[in-house]
Amino acid sequence: MSTFFRILGPLEITADGVSVPLNGARQRTIMSMLLLSPDRVVSVDTLADAVWDGAPPPTARNQIAICVSAMRKIFRTALGPADVIVTRHPGYLLAADGHRIDALEFRAAVARGREDARQGSPEQAAAAYESALGLWRGDALGGIEASRVASRAARLNESRVEAYLEYTALRLELGRHEDLLGELTAFVREHPLNEQANAHLMLAQYRSGRRADALETYRAGRRELTESAGIEPGPRLRDLHQAILRDAPELALTPVREPEPADPPPRHLVPAELPAPTVSFTGRERELAALDGLLAHQDAGGPSVGAVTGIGGVGKTALAVHWAHRVADRFPDGVLFADLYGYHEDEAPRRATEVLDGFLRALGLPAQDIPAGEEERARLLRTVLKDRRVLIVLDNARSFEQIRPLLPGSGRCCVLLTGRDVLSEPAGAYTFVAVPLGSLPHRDAAALLGRVAGAGRVDADPAATSRLVELCDGLPLALRIAGARLAGKPHWTVRTAVVRLADHRRRLDELSPDERGVRACLRLSYRALDADAARLLRLLATLEVPAFSAWAGAALLEVDVIEAEDLFEQLVDAQMLEPAGAGPEGQMRYSFQQLVRLFVRERALLDDTEAERAAAVRRACGVWLWLASAAHRRLYGGDYTLIHGPAPRYPLPEDVADQILHDPMAWFERERTALTGLIEQACAQGESAYAWDLTLTTVTLFQNREYPENWRHCADAAWRTAQRAGDAVGEAAMLHSLATLDIIEWHLDTARDRLTAALRLFEERGENAGRALALRNLALCERQLGDHAAAAVAGRRSLELFRAAGDRYAEAHVLVLLAQIELERGDPKRSLELSADAVVRSQTLGATRVQAQGIVRRAEAYVLLGDGARAEDAAREAVRLVRADRDRRGEAHALRALGAALWCRGNTREAEDVLRDGVFAARLVPDRFLEARAATALSCVLAQLTWRGEAAEWAALAGRLFAEVGADRWEAVARRLAAAVQDDRPAADLLFALAMP
Repeated sequence: MSTFFRILGPLEITADGVSVPLNGARQRTIMSMLLLSPDRVVSVDTLADAVWDGAPPPTARNQIAICVSAMRKIFRTALGPADVIVTRHPGYLLAADGHRIDALEFRAAVARGREDARQGSPEQAAAAYESALGLWRGDALGGIEASRVASRAARLNESRVEAYLEYTALRLELGRHEDLLGELTAFVREHPLNEQANAHLMLAQYRSGRRADALETYRAGRRELTESAGIEPGPRLRDLHQAILRDAPELALTPVREPEPADPPPRHLVPAELPAPTVSFTGRERELAALDGLLAHQDAGGPSVGAVTGIGGVGKTALAVHWAHRVADRFPDGVLFADLYGYHEDEAPRRATEVLDGFLRALGLPAQDIPAGEEERARLLRTVLKDRRVLIVLDNARSFEQIRPLLPGSGRCCVLLTGRDVLSEPAGAYTFVAVPLGSLPHRDAAALLGRVAGAGRVDADPAATSRLVELCDGLPLALRIAGARLAGKPHWTVRTAVVRLADHRRRLDELSPDERGVRACLRLSYRALDADAARLLRLLATLEVPAFSAWAGAALLEVDVIEAEDLFEQLVDAQMLEPAGAGPEGQMRYSFQQLVRLFVRERALLDDTEAERAAAVRRACGVWLWLASAAHRRLYGGDYTLIHGPAPRYPLPEDVADQILHDPMAWFERERTALTGLIEQACAQGESAYAWDLTLTTVTLFQNREYPENWRHCADAAWRTAQRAGDAVGEAAMLHSLATLDIIEWHLDTARDRLTAALRLFEERGENAGRALALRNLALCERQLGDHAAAAVAGRRSLELFRAAGDRYAEAHVLVLLAQIELERGDPKRSLELSADAVVRSQTLGATRVQAQGIVRRAEAYVLLGDGARAEDAAREAVRLVRADRDRRGEAHALRALGAALWCRGNTREAEDVLRDGVFAARLVPDRFLEARAATALSCVLAQLTWRGEAAEWAALAGRLFAEVGADRWEAVARRLAAAVQDDRPAADLLFALAMP
């Protein structure tokens, strides 16, 4: 089915020519925002800002979800089952594949036109522009009132104007000036302040023999500019006006050629070979100061060597030339300069013999006195330089072997090298200063942009400037190209450039206008890599992982860790990776600059097959899954509370694993972004077994360290992947995982439905470990819904299955749950027995989190039994354990239990302080139910202190929070408490609310 999304005019969607209507302004606004960024995630917050014009209500996220769901139904009815709108954290994206979008077709046609024009094919270029402009039906997204949409649509309208003016320039070049008179006159009438349009009209009129009309167009345009904008026409328009007045021959279709420039003057005897410094050179004070250190060494006697190294485009040559000009007067015998072509697209690295010949001639030796051999020339250069002070700049050095013959042997000369690879060999024989060059700091990068594009434009929008610096990686070459484009487009703002660069698919195109751009610069470094290093680089770039250790490379290449580390270090030396510091386990980490990653991903598409790239993702998933499983076992004493699928793992040597997983939870934290990225890639690649197994294993992190958004995003994506793959166990596992999160967030009805479905799938597949997990959570869900009998039945069935499977951790966890159920059923003695059993078992396993939960249950039982002293001892022990484990949720529970115990003992003031801490701890999780529980207990304590007004406020807050999460039973408790506070009842009457677990 052919679907056409049209936004170059009013929003219009058709399927096989039949209109697909959307219902209401909200749906049209959301669809407009998605179509403005096809195949890119638009966050829910951004959509909400657009729909409600920057002031979304508290329920905005739910309302957006409802709108998206309604649109999906419309599209499924009209287009079939394939998802047009895809959920992707942190929002949604419109999947453009297989559909037509006029804005994309417009951009592609304009790009073709520009390329044809650049290649010298104006006829083809004009046809491409005509096709592009024919897609427009009016103002982009006309009729959509949302200001966020309007501002984005305005940029599209600007691109239409820009394309039209490029089109008219081509038609003028092709001699079609008479055809343009009418439409350009109308265009200038609509855009009177557009100087380029005025210039095109003037030129068309002049070439059509209407010189007077051209001059009148200038006068009218100048009058409009001065009266409306208070400015004079720019230099290009003024120059055209003057050219028309004097009938300048260059206005004809075939301009008169300028005479060839004269031959350059002969070179001076004292060499001064430096190229001109870069006008826009900015910053680098620290590096310049380091190079100044060469002068101090030179004054002390003996030659000195400095080496500026860094990635292509980072400004090595600019720094070297700038510094050399600055200190040239310190070298009375001259400055020599040679580009060694160490990295060049078409030229081989220059041989030392050739460079030596040039240097010796520059130093005044006649050609007949220069020997033929490299060694003889090198000795002669050392002799000539012996009593001279000469600065030698060797640019783009490839290796030490290339430069060694060019170095002086003695005297007070100074040599400055630049190169992409680390050049440290001179350190042993010379006074040596290494100057590694990285990206420009933000302030200097912004200043560089300002020097190229104009400081006023850059200063006018600091946020956009900051983003542009980020998109350029602070790389001077990229910054200069972006700045030059802005300078050449006076109608652009910095934000225009940001929008264009923000699309990672075209960023390198934007920064590679010719063979001196970023892509060409990176290609030279890439071509110099050996095959294994280049392959590792491509495979790393394939992964959605921000930083890597050597063990990841070992898995990708199936080599040992030391061999992989050597390759990583080669890539660092070649400036294709950056050191990202060592982790606490001592493993060095490495990362990409974003522009390098984008370039290497292009190379991966060219150099590797799709099967090879997919295999790399599987190997990466395999090693991260192996480590995640090992980290879980180290935390819990075994593969407890987990089920695993058939996805192959890539094991590492035990000694390597011991080093990496010295602190298992710290490893999970460090690799969180990598794990979520790999789960997304596994889903995108249809690797269901990896997707759900990685997700379930990473819940160790998501739950313990409170990352609910990561959890839900990964579990939902893995669940959908399992459904598509027909992977019933994976589907059940993810339903169970999503239900666990639903319970935590009090979506209890949804949780029960998911658990029921998961239990059925587990039972159909005979997956007893999965059945046990689903039953445990079903017991928890039923307890929170208030059906304690059903909860106890499910809990006991779960306990039996866990015992049969030997899952001791889960057994202890279920005992804690059963203790809580018995407490709520009014049997604190039975609760004490169950919690004591749980504590003993968890202590044996070293499972401090479950141990703390069991101790909290024990403290609550003692409160109900009126034994405040034992309750306090237990609660304080629980607080100690959860704080040592950084368990924020557990801390909120333990503080509430401690507050109740203190209240029970009559330590009301201390109870108040503890419970206020408990409220704060719950807010940090954040968990509204926990906050409401702590607020309930605090209200009781404040009531006993006779602070009835504040007590009532806390009771009311608890009621509202319980209502928000749908905890009806607890809301009733809060209402009952509020009534007791207002009636000024005795403290004993409040005990039920305080002590209720």
